[in-house]
Amino acid sequence: MALVILAHPDFQKSVANKAVIEHLKAARPGDEIRDIAALYPDFCIDAAAEQQALLRHQTVVFQYPMYWYNMPAILKQYFDSVFTYGFAYGTGGDQLKGRHFVPSITIGSPEEDYRADGLAHFRVGELCKNIEQTAYYAQMNYIDPFYFHGTSPALYTPEQVAAKAQSCAGDLVSLLTELDKKAV
Repeated sequence: MALVILAHPDFQKSVANKAVIEHLKAARPGDEIRDIAALYPDFCIDAAAEQQALLRHQTVVFQYPMYWYNMPAILKQYFDSVFTYGFAYGTGGDQLKGRHFVPSITIGSPEEDYRADGLAHFRVGELCKNIEQTAYYAQMNYIDPFYFHGTSPALYTPEQVAAKAQSCAGDLVSLLTELDKKAV
C-alpha cells in the first residue's frame, strides 16, 4: 500500500484534490493519507514521525495543487524538514533508496497554457524538475507526474473539475496497483 502526502493548504475548499483523495480512499482503503497542512498548520513538521511514515511504504504519492508554477509552501517545508542529511541523502542517507516517488498534481489553468507559446511558457514536466531532482537525490524511483488541467473555480464548474479528477484518480489507482504488484 502507498503513503499519500496530501499538501493542499486549504483542503476543505478543494474540489479537485478532494475528489482525487476520495477516489483513492474508496479504491485503496489501505493507503495511509497524511494531510500535512492539517497536521502542521504552524509549519512545525514532526520530521521523525514523517520519516517513520515514509519508511512504512514502498510508494509515496505527493498530492498537491500547483501554486505559482511550484508546490505549495507546506510541501516545500515538508521536504526541508523531512528529507534530511543522514536520512534522505549524504552519509547514511539512503533510507528512501528504491522507493517510488509519485507526484500527483492539480493545475488550475487549461492545458494550452502549459506550452512554450502558452501563458505559462513551460510544459508541466519542466516545472517539475525541482521535485524530480529531489527524488533522484534521495535515490528514489521518480515516476512521471500524474496531473490534469482545468481545476480553477474561476474557469470551471465543480462538476467539470470533479469529472477530470475522477479520471486522473482512476489512472493513479491503476499505477499504484501495478507498483504494489512489483513490490511483492
